[in-house]
Amino acid sequence: MKLYTIGFTKKSAEEFFEAIRTSGVRHVIDVRLKNTSHLAGFAKRNDLVYFLDHLLGVQYHHLTAFAPSDDLLARYREDGDWQCYEDEYKKLLHARNPERSIDRSILEEGAILLCSEPTAEHCHRRLAGDYLRSELVPGADIIHL
Repeated sequence: MKLYTIGFTKKSAEEFFEAIRTSGVRHVIDVRLKNTSHLAGFAKRNDLVYFLDHLLGVQYHHLTAFAPSDDLLARYREDGDWQCYEDEYKKLLHARNPERSIDRSILEEGAILLCSEPTAEHCHRRLAGDYLRSELVPGADIIHL
């Protein structure tokens, strides 16, 4: 099984939707805390739901159980300490047990975790993918687009 991740920042709408289309996924799982910011452009919740459905026939899911807390984000923005952020985010996931909020069949049908960061290196979507692999889909290949 493959689990994809993608960020929309620094991608044109064409690049973003083509990456999703060519991945073959059937579901986009939005792991952002806030998905309606005017800075999100084509990736604002209502626009994204429309584009995914009408352009690609892909379903949209917003699962805040995988999103970092406001406090965690604020601390990271203030101090930039990625290791601390990563450690605290992992603790948050284990406390929330977010795997209970997702139907495994969505992952089996093909899913991509969505966030804003342009790369997965310093983004919680990478950590969420690792968490899902360890808790729900052992052995899944995680591919960052």
